[in-house]
Amino acid sequence: MRGVFAGVHLPKACRAYRPETKGKVERPFRYIREDFFLGGVFRDLDDLNAQFNRWLSTVANPRLHATTGRIGNEAFAEEIQALQPLPLVAFGAVLKLERRISHEGMVSVGGDYYSVPDATRRRVVEVHSLADEIRIFEDDRLIARHPVLEGRRQRSLLDGHRRHRRRNDDLPLPHGFTGQQVVSRSLDIYAAIGQQLAGAGA
Repeated sequence: MRGVFAGVHLPKACRAYRPETKGKVERPFRYIREDFFLGGVFRDLDDLNAQFNRWLSTVANPRLHATTGRIGNEAFAEEIQALQPLPLVAFGAVLKLERRISHEGMVSVGGDYYSVPDATRRRVVEVHSLADEIRIFEDDRLIARHPVLEGRRQRSLLDGHRRHRRRNDDLPLPHGFTGQQVVSRSLDIYAAIGQQLAGAGA
């Protein structure tokens, strides 16, 4: 997030996967990659951490910052007095979204699909996306809670969300199919019908 208005910093949402819109946040990672990692050799994770701590104390933190004109160690020594301890309860960041329910009774969040109950009346619901859970609300009433799915195009269908399902609903339709699906029947039924027709014709 970024943004400045009349000398006051205001939050401004940046598009996902667009590092060029938040350069001040992304720039330190480029500095670390180019100044520390490139050309480095590390035996294991412990060796990497030890070398990184030495680089911080001897190279990165004592240097004069080109933008702020301050030395990192000195600036941090001033700011540390204002730092406060983290709360004991983890912060639950919530991203609120509006999502339209598909004809299959699912809502799409982050490329994955989460079910809502068949009894849901509205076609648009409010979704709260947390770090480990997806919560779906209809008229401020919680109607579904899903664990966040890993990957993309995954589906989460909760027990009790489907009161009934026709057998043919799960069958894939042929490409370009525009007609109506019919109920599948045993071939014995058609054999009996054929015998009746043959008897009537005789």
